[in-house]
Amino acid sequence: MLNVFSLANGRLYQEEIASLEELSRFKPVWVDLDSPSPQEKQWVEQYYGVVIPANAMDEDIEESARFYSEENGDLNIRSDFLITGADETRTARVAFILNLANDEVRSKGILFSIHEEDVPVFRLLRMRARRAPGLIEDGKEVLLKLYDADAEHSADTLEGIYDELEQVSSKVLSGDMTDLLAGEVLGAIARQEDLNGRIRRNTMDTRRAVSFMMRSKMLNAEQFEEARQILRDIDSLDSHTTFLFDKINFLMDATVGFININQNKIIKLFSVAAVALLPPTLVASAYGMNFRFMPELGWTYGYPFALVLMAASAIAPMWYFRRRGWLN
Repeated sequence: MLNVFSLANGRLYQEEIASLEELSRFKPVWVDLDSPSPQEKQWVEQYYGVVIPANAMDEDIEESARFYSEENGDLNIRSDFLITGADETRTARVAFILNLANDEVRSKGILFSIHEEDVPVFRLLRMRARRAPGLIEDGKEVLLKLYDADAEHSADTLEGIYDELEQVSSKVLSGDMTDLLAGEVLGAIARQEDLNGRIRRNTMDTRRAVSFMMRSKMLNAEQFEEARQILRDIDSLDSHTTFLFDKINFLMDATVGFININQNKIIKLFSVAAVALLPPTLVASAYGMNFRFMPELGWTYGYPFALVLMAASAIAPMWYFRRRGWLN
């Protein structure tokens, strides 16, 4: 899908392109290629004269090659954007091309974005730009606003982690931790730890991209200050992710501690049973020996006496353990 975004009365309007001829009708500030076909890529390259790298969407690209400037003035940036869902959380790779060359080229100041799946941050920016006049002025503004929205999306996701961990904390600290509940808690903690780690990686990637834009001297004074504000917002998120990692470790240790307590209760029960049944076993062993004169021989109540003695030898340790509180 090929979409172009143009400014009209300070608002951003979207148009879907179905042919090469339609590109001449618009003067966009942003050209978005969402899962583009080879033909749509060819239209963009032919009309705007921009070169879309063949490895633009490669996941295994070297980190040093994710931010660079071409000889023709094109800035190439590859960033990861967070995608959160009910089933899983992942990052989507987006390739940006921003042309800052001379005014003779048609792609002057236009931001080109290429991605294979819909990114929530893009939808958020489109909605805001339609409602807020003057929010977007050029392609650089679009890129900055995308990174700003990405940082905000990461902050919202962190708030969701806080809420989830509060529910987990109430279960862990309730004191009634069964093995089944412990399994559910460990699963929830693992999911939030994975999400927190993805947010940490995503903010690191955003910080690198914004820093590259600042170093390239492509921003004016107002945009430069906006980029600095984005970096400050990202720095504030780092402390939250660190706190969440500490909280997750605490809940993990507490849950494992409750599991150990439950296991110790089981071992304690077997230990008490083994000690309580030791005296009856000793009595039965003594009465079962091949003596010449057995106590029960010639005595009518020999066997009943042995059974009573075995029962008494089992009850006495249990009574003592209960008195000491070891059976609670």
